[in-house]
Amino acid sequence: MLHRLKPKSEFSRNVLTLMTGTTIAQAIPLAISPVLTRLYTPEDFGIFALFVAVVGIFSTISSGRYEMALLLPKKTSDVMNVLVLSFLINLAFSLCLLLIIIIFGEWIVHLFNSEQMAFWLYFIPLTVFVVGLFNQLSVFNNRQKNYRDIAQASIVKAIVLATIQLGMGFAKSGASGLISGQIVAQLSANVKLAKNIFSTKNFFHEVSRLKMFSLAKRYKGFPQFNLPHALFSTLSSNLPVYLFTPFFGSTVVGYYSFSLMIVFTPLMILAGATAKVYSQQVVALYHKKENAYLFTMKMLFSLGKKVLLLFLVILLFAPSVFSVLFGETWREAGQYTQILAPFLFLNVLVSTIAFIPNLVGAQKKAFLVSFVHVALLSSVLYYFSIQGEVYSALAALSVINSAVLLYNLNWMLRSLKS
Repeated sequence: MLHRLKPKSEFSRNVLTLMTGTTIAQAIPLAISPVLTRLYTPEDFGIFALFVAVVGIFSTISSGRYEMALLLPKKTSDVMNVLVLSFLINLAFSLCLLLIIIIFGEWIVHLFNSEQMAFWLYFIPLTVFVVGLFNQLSVFNNRQKNYRDIAQASIVKAIVLATIQLGMGFAKSGASGLISGQIVAQLSANVKLAKNIFSTKNFFHEVSRLKMFSLAKRYKGFPQFNLPHALFSTLSSNLPVYLFTPFFGSTVVGYYSFSLMIVFTPLMILAGATAKVYSQQVVALYHKKENAYLFTMKMLFSLGKKVLLLFLVILLFAPSVFSVLFGETWREAGQYTQILAPFLFLNVLVSTIAFIPNLVGAQKKAFLVSFVHVALLSSVLYYFSIQGEVYSALAALSVINSAVLLYNLNWMLRSLKS
């Protein structure tokens, strides 16, 4: 009986491996969230969200997006050179960021109208470097099909995160407990993933300066087109945090960020694991000129069926569920979730195929779409923010993001046919 239940295809087995580890890892923060909401205030979560949002936008571009090219070379030596190249760019970027913060730190704090961020501002460059390194290590291990190690790293990260956030929460540390837990947890995951690099045969002998320059030119499309696209994509995701913090305060940002965290966590368990394996599989199919479009459609249809029921529950019962699980204080976060539900559903689907522009060489188009998206979204959100209309801003966010995601879904799928 157990033998029959075991996935038969390599793709299904790889997805299951990642899902198992990721499910355990994501279940830990979910399990402790009812405790965290009673140890930390919405304002604490808002400060934490701002820190994560700032780190997120810089860590997305800190390696020049060369880490995304790790899936493409056929030779192991080329992979190693691209890995070291992205590491060096990440290090240089983080050091430059530290210098900028030292010079303009007070102005940045004033910009966000958040004095609580003054101390943690100087930890942003370190965290950007650590997250950038994690992105590199994750893609490298994905290429090497080290799915078990990726899953274990996620579990280690979750355990460390939960331990620190709970411990410091009981000590009434405020937002510091949430932020410090995030930093240390990310470091612990990196240690786990880095072991596979140094166990690679002749790792240091295969790296050379000339080869790195050559590969930097070969994959220049990533910093030229993928980087701006990723920047605008991350910016669009975090715009509410950037704009809501100075206009509405950390409490509203706390409600918003917590609602996304609670809903995204279970959904992205499935979508994130599928995306990791999908990117590796679709590259092979596309290069062999096999039917990558049909493979992608089947994957999206299967994923859509699995998450649709959860979104129906969110639309109907989110405020009540939030108030029961996390306390009456968090009912408003449930109301935010209802408004954002359509966009969240589409985001789960489209995030799994976000690698397609890199595969088909359509980074420029993806960038242009992201540029228009950010320009439109920032204008609309800014208008509603200065008017003080939180719910109108959230509704506009959901509508605009849904429209852009539908457009991206359409053109990315069509590009696989050509």
